[in-house]
Amino acid sequence: MQMSDTRQIAASPAEVYAALLDPGMLQKCVPGAQEVTGSVEEGFQATVVQKVGPVKATFKGEVMLSDLVENTSLKIDGAGKGGAAGFAKGGAEVRLAAKDGGTELSYDVEAKVGGKLAQLGSRIIDGFAKKMADQFFDNFQATLEGGGAEGEADVAAPEEKKGWFGRSKG
Repeated sequence: MQMSDTRQIAASPAEVYAALLDPGMLQKCVPGAQEVTGSVEEGFQATVVQKVGPVKATFKGEVMLSDLVENTSLKIDGAGKGGAAGFAKGGAEVRLAAKDGGTELSYDVEAKVGGKLAQLGSRIIDGFAKKMADQFFDNFQATLEGGGAEGEADVAAPEEKKGWFGRSKG
């Protein structure tokens, strides 16, 4: 499964780049993230709870950052195991460019799944992967642009409600 997209973020490339390297920011932005620990140098360990179609699983995995070009680009590679549900792995190439007083963030994502998850079919998996990427970047953008507590509150609500209901307050 592959996808690409571009976002315009009202923050400098340096702010966006720093946020992408921050485990606290990642925990706020990754849908279903229970815990994110580690460092850029050693890699991050994450625990994420997600429901894909009828399969709900807790994934434990690692995320490594590479090809770091300060304020310009980076590569993210991750893999997680969800017990009987199977596994998920993938990567993203992220590029940042100053544009219109903010940052244009472009990404190319590739994801693969195995085990019970793979049996759900590509339509369900592709839709789920796109939803996860969109939610991550929506949360990331809202947290960066909202700044501080207001942005954090916007990100926390969808995670607590586990679905679309968190977005209906608008």
